[in-house]
Amino acid sequence: MEKLFETAIFTRKAMLNILNELNEDQFNKVPNGHKNSVFWNVAHVMVTQQLLLYGLSGLPLQVDESFVKRYAKGTVAPSVVSKEDIDLVKGNLVELCIQAQRDFDKGLFETYKPYMTSAEIELKSIEDGIKFSAYHDGIHLGVVLSLKKLV
Repeated sequence: MEKLFETAIFTRKAMLNILNELNEDQFNKVPNGHKNSVFWNVAHVMVTQQLLLYGLSGLPLQVDESFVKRYAKGTVAPSVVSKEDIDLVKGNLVELCIQAQRDFDKGLFETYKPYMTSAEIELKSIEDGIKFSAYHDGIHLGVVLSLKKLV
């Protein structure tokens, strides 16, 4: 699991670097033919990790429910992103991953509700959730890199 967390942290640092390279107009722009922005994709990985690890383990999420509702699967980029959301993402993107690793190492994830992902991959344990979350982060890093070229 150590290597998966290491990979996820690396991926999130890359996303954070991209957010910091772009100005607010750029990272909020939804290019023609796309549904979401760079920012939405980055916020979305935070929400997804929280739901897959903490939510399916019956633990409180480390982000507010209203944030989850804005960036969960099936949502689209908001027309205006608040300064609070920007600060939350920039300040917690990497830290939430580090905290999840600490919580895993402490054995905090004692139970896990099985879940079938939209990719039809069944998650049966916290280890499955961590693996899928790292995979999901990688997919969205690819999307972010593509969107960066268009903004």
